[in-house]
Amino acid sequence: MEYPTLVPGTLLRRYKRFLADVRLDDGREVVAHCPNTGSMRAVNVPGCRVWLSPSDNPARKLAWTWELIELPQSDGTTAAASVHTGRANRIVEEALRGNAVEELAGHAMIRREATVEGARLDFRLDNPEHGCTFVEVKQVTLRESDGHGYFPDAVSLRGRKHLETLAALAAQGHRAVLLFCVAHEGIEDVAPATHLDPAYAATFREVVGLGVEVLARRCEVIREDGVPMAIRLGRRLPVSLSREVGPAVVVD
Repeated sequence: MEYPTLVPGTLLRRYKRFLADVRLDDGREVVAHCPNTGSMRAVNVPGCRVWLSPSDNPARKLAWTWELIELPQSDGTTAAASVHTGRANRIVEEALRGNAVEELAGHAMIRREATVEGARLDFRLDNPEHGCTFVEVKQVTLRESDGHGYFPDAVSLRGRKHLETLAALAAQGHRAVLLFCVAHEGIEDVAPATHLDPAYAATFREVVGLGVEVLARRCEVIREDGVPMAIRLGRRLPVSLSREVGPAVVVD
């Protein structure tokens, strides 16, 4: 997925869920739309460099949208994380249509938003020889102080419902897949966040035992002269069924 021309700045604060104050590099202070309704645990860090996409649409209340944040890592580098949850399905769809996810390649038809079992899943993939595959996408940006990635970043009743829907489809003989779209360059693995939502973690382990497949792919931010130009789904990451949050990784 290609970005429009992004503008750099510094995050001042996020508030009222949908708003963020940002000081642009040219000194202007602007209010940006924050397209993320979650807790944004570990990615809402004032003082960090952020990237905004501009809009000249006169019908919009806000001319800026918060796209990325650059977060400090333990080795002194920074890692970009996408805070725009609406981008995840587009990133995954491009990868699916390009057969870039080997485990989900070769389908004759890809449909967005399949309503099944009283819930709406993100994708239905149809193949005349192997039937249909249902895919639910979850964006992962939570990198805890121990250096590992977790989902969700807060209690998620909707997330549990999606797991139960996938399990019901697997019981009917369909292929059911949970795909973690890891939108944080510093995350190397993913596990359910037992410390934040133990009920989700328990359901996660249960549905895996019932035949739900779990995949994790990390996004790669493509830069030109340091400016983010595009984001795409990259390499596969390991997924653990359970992990306790360990000691913090010290950031100098």
